[in-house]
Formats: sequence, structure tokens, C-alpha cells
Amino acid sequence: METLQRDSQKQIGQFVAEDFRTAAVFSNYGIDFCCKGDRTVEEVCSKNKIDIDELLTKLEDAQSSKSPQSIDYKSWPLDLLADYIEKKHHRYVEEKTPVLRQFLDKLCKVHGQRHPELLEITALFIGCSKELASHMKKEELILFPFIKRMVKAQSEGSQIESPQFHTVENPIAMMKDEHEAEGERFRKIAELTDNYTPPADGCNTYKVTFAMLDEFEKDLHLHIHLENNILFPEAIKLETSLK
Repeated sequence: METLQRDSQKQIGQFVAEDFRTAAVFSNYGIDFCCKGDRTVEEVCSKNKIDIDELLTKLEDAQSSKSPQSIDYKSWPLDLLADYIEKKHHRYVEEKTPVLRQFLDKLCKVHGQRHPELLEITALFIGCSKELASHMKKEELILFPFIKRMVKAQSEGSQIESPQFHTVENPIAMMKDEHEAEGERFRKIAELTDNYTPPADGCNTYKVTFAMLDEFEKDLHLHIHLENNILFPEAIKLETSLK
């Protein structure tokens, strides 16, 4: 009983940070664990009229399942995690974006008249891809290098110069706002595609494009989760310890 009570007050982002297998449970209930991971289980269940005991039981089952424990990102040094995000998730966005834009353009030309929602989906994805490109550059050129300098200062026991942005909390707040905007944009894409279900008259390109959009959103969720729920809070703690 005490465990259930304690878990009900736990933030959903914390659940996923400790064991990524819980992400699937939250996704099945339509709960945003990445952009809105700072809400407690109790808050989310109350707002969405979800049976809290049922959700907590499923979370417990996911954590105790015999499938291998997902990667323990929380144990990684922050400079390694920043590098991993850049090399895995930033590179994924850079590689998949032009392919998806090409496929979406083709769908609009061939099926746009019968499926006008494709025009809106394409406009949303183009907006998302442009914002993500700018967002990732800010992380790669400003935020991540500062996090790496903090890690180095901690290991050497040295001082670190105060950055132009004064505190790491300032660029982090901006990045989180941008995460929220892109999360919302993809929620609209998921709604317009009926959760990436191609129509009965959809060709192979239709099916492949929707499957790629689905994969893109899943990668974005993990990408944002690693930053919002692990990298960013730990960077703020590290900065505080260096003062």
C-alpha cells in the first residue's frame, strides 16, 4: 500500500528515466512522458479519468517483466549522454528529414485531392523539421559544450567561467519550451494520420511514409525524454555543485 501511495506521487518522467520499459505503458494510455514528464501519476490519472490502481499495476508489471532492462542512461556521465544524443538522435533527424519530406511531397501530388489532410500533415512536418534543425544547432554549439565544460571542471576540481547566458537553466528553459512546441506539432500529425494508419486506398509509399512518421515520433519522444528527464535536471544539479 505504501509503495502504491509513493508511486502515485512520482513524476512520470522519473518512472521512464529509471526504466524505459514504462514508456510503453504511458504511451498506451496516451500520456506524454517526455514533454510533460514533470506531472505526477496522480495528477495525470485525475485529469484524464484513468484508474490509478490499474495504471500503477501495469507499470509494476512492466518493470518486473523478464525482458532485458533497457539502457540505464541515468548512470551515464553527462558528457557521454550529450554526445550520444547528438550522434544518435540529432543524426537520426538529419538523415530522415529529407527522405520524409520527399515522400510527403509525392503523397500530396498523387493523393492530395482525395486526402487534403496530407497538405496539413506536410506543412506541420516541414515546420517541425525547420525548428528541430535550429534547435539542435543551439544544443550542439552552446548548451552541450557548456555541459561538457562543467563535467571537465568537476573532474579536475577547477573553476568554470560564468557563461554569457548566466546559468544553464536559461538555455534549458528555452530548449524545453521548444520541445513542447514540437511535441504538440507531432500530436497533431498523429491525430491527422489516425495514429499513422494509412487509408484503405493508400499505396505502398503511403504506408512507408506513415510508418516512417510513426518511427520519427517515437525517436523524438526518446530524444526529448533523455534531455528533459535526465540530461537537463542533472546539468542543473552539476552547475549548483560547482558554485
